[in-house]
Order: sequence, then structure tokens, then C-alpha cells
Amino acid sequence: MRGSAVTAISTDALRKEYGDVVALDGLSLSVEDGELYGLLGPNGAGKTTMIEILTGQIKPTAGTASVLGTDPVLDPVGVREKVGILPEREDPPSFLTPREYFEFVCDVRDVDHDTAPIDAWVERVGLEDKMDTLNKDLSKGEKQKVMIAQTFLHEPELVFIDEPLINLDPVIQERVKSFFESYRDDGNTIFLCTHVLSLAEELCTKVAIIENGRLEAEHDADELRDADDGLVGMFLDEVE
Repeated sequence: MRGSAVTAISTDALRKEYGDVVALDGLSLSVEDGELYGLLGPNGAGKTTMIEILTGQIKPTAGTASVLGTDPVLDPVGVREKVGILPEREDPPSFLTPREYFEFVCDVRDVDHDTAPIDAWVERVGLEDKMDTLNKDLSKGEKQKVMIAQTFLHEPELVFIDEPLINLDPVIQERVKSFFESYRDDGNTIFLCTHVLSLAEELCTKVAIIENGRLEAEHDADELRDADDGLVGMFLDEVE
């Protein structure tokens, strides 16, 4: 648990256009330290675009953002040094084994291999028998396990997670969800993007609903299904 007291994430009127397509339309939100904050929306709502802006991968068309007190537009490298990122549907390098990839991530993150929680993650996601298998020969679920593990090896204070449970079997899903909760309980912040209502409801402390790039509502997770804004029903009908 860190000692800083800055707001983890804040955005003001973020807008992102791709030609005539508006991916984000004036989105403003604030995420406090120690929250497991959910961004809930259907596919194409702008969730991934949001993560890419906040982690300095792309620039907004308009608006501002701050991540742990750093502007991701002015200092994208500074932001990425502080955070962990689990992209949606991204595979580990095909020419490396999980062991080699984890060691590479530690080197890039300037983390000692011996102190990084590699063994803990290998056990947590069940990769014991696959550490020396080329990533290209892993199943989709095994590749997702590798990507989840690499996100946390440098023990970041803020993690961006996009649809984390894709292709995982139920047992590993429960282990991963339990870890997310304990990581939050240790004072870290998780920004979770998902289109699955039950996942947001189960894990998150607060949930924002995004549609067509706009922030439509924000609720405490335990109040989500009782909200009277008419939006939750959309996910019950179309997602679950």
C-alpha cells in the first residue's frame, strides 16, 4: 500500500474522434485511490479507447486527463512506468516462453527477477506445467493467464484491466477475481472495463455506465440493480 493521497484518475471532457466517428464524447470522471472502479458498457461504447488515452497510447481530440498526478499526453512514459495494463485480447510474444516473457517484463520494469512475484502468479493461474512452452503453442486461456500475470509483476499501484476473464475456466476466474479484491484491499486501485454486468457488480466499489462514448450514469456497485435510470436493464437483456 502506497503513501500518496492523490486521486488515482481524473478526466475532464475527454473527446476522441476518428474521422466522423466519435469514440468518446465529453467524458468526465474521477477515481479515488483504493477503488475497484468499473467502466461498464456494451462493445464499442468507448471503454478501450478510454484506457488507451489514460495510459498514453493515444491522444484525445479534446479534454484533459490525469493519472496518479501525471498527464498521459505530456508524459506517457511516466504514466506507463507507474501502472499495469491488461489489454483486451492481446497475446504474449509468440517467440518467447512464459518464463522468458516474465523475465523480459521484469527487465523492462527494472524489477529483480528474484523479488518479483513470478512464482505466486504461476501458481495462482495454474501455469506450472507451461512455463517453458512457447507462447505460440499455448491455448487461448493459457495466453490470457500469461497476460494477467505480467500485469502485476512490478506490483503497480494502479492497474488498467480490459475484459480480464476472457477464455479462463471457472476455477481460474474465481482465483483471479479473489486476487483483484485483495489487491484493492491492500490500497491499490483497479480500473476495470467490462461489458458483463455481473462482473462489475461482484467486484467493483463504484460503476460508471458508458454508451456511445458518453458517461450515462455512475452508481455504487451495491446499488446498481436498483438504479432507476433505465440503463441496467440494457445489460440484463443484451449481455448476461
